[in-house]
Amino acid sequence: MSIEMNAMKRDAQGTGASRRLRRAGRVPGIVYGGGSVAQAVDLNHKELFFGLKNEAFHSSVLTLNIDGAKEPVLLRDFQMHPYKPLVLHIDFQRVDANQKIHMKVPLHFVNSEVAPGVKLAGGVVSHLMTEAEVQCLPSALPEFIEVDLSKLEAGQTIHLSDLPLPAGVEFSSLSRGEDQGVANILAIRGGAAADEGATAA
Repeated sequence: MSIEMNAMKRDAQGTGASRRLRRAGRVPGIVYGGGSVAQAVDLNHKELFFGLKNEAFHSSVLTLNIDGAKEPVLLRDFQMHPYKPLVLHIDFQRVDANQKIHMKVPLHFVNSEVAPGVKLAGGVVSHLMTEAEVQCLPSALPEFIEVDLSKLEAGQTIHLSDLPLPAGVEFSSLSRGEDQGVANILAIRGGAAADEGATAA
């Protein structure tokens, strides 16, 4: 998915200037990294607010169109108002097409309803992680990683090393020798067998 956001360069800095921007429906932000000078920008609040609701916005290489000049960036941080649906500030980091990036991407769990540990043993799936950090070139960054639970038995755990990844992508923790558990199925005492016994009785 290609996501593009429009932004404008801003010269005015400080709390007062940021407050005036927000009153005008704009969000102050900054773009940094990539061997270039940090650039202060502002974005349309409505466009940004709804963009942040998109899962891919948080884990994809975005195109930031700054006064007509397009730059590939990653969302690195944003600040929300404590109780209002209001984005206060946002940070983007430029990316170099030839340098690996580290990024957390969401895990999408599929086929839990047909997993033997659920369907046959009456177990319950427990998600130990909802996202995982990967390292890769920007062009290889996946929007999400699929976790197929269709063969998971009760009491078993699926680990990062069990998950297939696109070419050129690897889990950061595995490169450090840490093979984390992603999901498991907790056996319920009695399970399906107890249900069958009760039905027979």
